[in-house]
Amino acid sequence: MKPTRSISRFPRAFRLLLAGLVAGACLLAGPVSAQVATPVLTIDWERLLNETRQGALLRAKLDREAQELAAEHLRIRNELAAEERELTDRRAELSPEEFRDLANAFDARVQRLRAETDEKERLLSRAADEARLSFFRDVIADIARARGAFVVLNSRDVLLFANAVDITDEAIRRINQMADEETE
Repeated sequence: MKPTRSISRFPRAFRLLLAGLVAGACLLAGPVSAQVATPVLTIDWERLLNETRQGALLRAKLDREAQELAAEHLRIRNELAAEERELTDRRAELSPEEFRDLANAFDARVQRLRAETDEKERLLSRAADEARLSFFRDVIADIARARGAFVVLNSRDVLLFANAVDITDEAIRRINQMADEETE
């Protein structure tokens, strides 16, 4: 049996020529651009809201609305607790049928208020998402178009990505620059 050689079947000169061609192609290509053309980009929404002046104003508005909703929830909860105590206190003076009717009406009111509260929370959340998106849509769309992207994802929803596809810094810079130009 003939012993096998650990060296490639190609002669040494060919391997050196091939390595030289690859190195030359890399040198001719130049440095890698920070703005990579890619169909998918990422952006950090939290940073966009925290590090832009308009984002801070929007966040403050959304926080106020959330606090108002929380205050309304607390007020309703306190009213319902007082109504429940009153109903419990009156139980001894009511017939079982009257108490059951009042208790059923109270439960129906609680369920209705819960559904209304859940709907208000959903609407507030949806409005907040829409406000964030519409607030920065033009800038993000311009960057995506310039980079040849089809999709921009929240970077917090992406498991792994290269920094070259993250447009957060560029978006923050552009948004703050636009705000500066508007105030001049």
